[in-house]
Amino acid sequence: MTTALDTTAPAPAPTAQPLQDERTRIAAHLMERQASISPRYLYDALGCHLFDAITELDEYYPTRTERAIAEQHRVPIADFLTDQVGPQAPLVDLGAGSCSKAPFWFGSLGCTEYVAVDLAREHVERALLGLRTRHPGVRMQCVALDLVWQLPRLASHIARPAVLFYPGSSIGNFEPEQALRLLREMHAVARGGALLIGVDLWKSPAELQAAYDDATGVTAAFNRNVLRHVNRLIGADFDPRQWQHIAHVDSERQRVEMRLAAIGAQTVHWPGGERHFADAEYIHTENSYKWKRDGFADCLQQAGWQAPRSWTDDHARFALFAAAA
Repeated sequence: MTTALDTTAPAPAPTAQPLQDERTRIAAHLMERQASISPRYLYDALGCHLFDAITELDEYYPTRTERAIAEQHRVPIADFLTDQVGPQAPLVDLGAGSCSKAPFWFGSLGCTEYVAVDLAREHVERALLGLRTRHPGVRMQCVALDLVWQLPRLASHIARPAVLFYPGSSIGNFEPEQALRLLREMHAVARGGALLIGVDLWKSPAELQAAYDDATGVTAAFNRNVLRHVNRLIGADFDPRQWQHIAHVDSERQRVEMRLAAIGAQTVHWPGGERHFADAEYIHTENSYKWKRDGFADCLQQAGWQAPRSWTDDHARFALFAAAA
């Protein structure tokens, strides 16, 4: 892609080769000794809706805690960002999803241009329809790309220094070395702008366990839905009812692992392949790393960002970091 994709334009038709490459990657990960499915496949249309529901759960603290930090420290955060990039800088929302968080900053940053970046294009397009009505003075675009594989392409959509916005602690879904690479790529595409990023901090394992395995079962439905998505993508025959959601807190690595464990021995088929799963054998679907405040500040600087500022809640459960390129 060389120009920003307006949400009124039809999505470009994918070529056969990228689709085949994607199917090959998914099948290859299922066949590894430890089967896995990339967390990007958690977010089809239904997955996006289920995740939005997760953010409203009592047990899931990150969204409301991040919101409270933003509300309490809106002025100094906005002042810091505008000091770095000036007023009316483009606001680039990475992994925009339902586009529910970025509008909070429109007024404070004097935003006149909003770029929503997400792989789930249709979900973003629906969200932007309502946003355009409520914010007629902000020009809005959707850029459909995969942050993991295609982030450098975003540079062609940004013509001047921008504020990159990456809320919700999505950075925790990456292995530390992958997070460092992603932060370096963000630095490159910001064109001398700035970054505002949400980071979940390490806390009690009991609190983390509850957040990733809620009593209502919404997180379990969200996790199992990835099997429905994989069925569509590669023609597999997973039965989501035969898989149990598991959230495992690894204190040594300071992360939460999401898994799907087989309920009984079963064989899953797809065109050109199959995999037998023993009873209780699991598929790894997501990691969510929890950072220490100083450690993440160091990571930002290793990635090329200037010394950041950060703001937390009273119990230091979550942090918002802002850094200039």
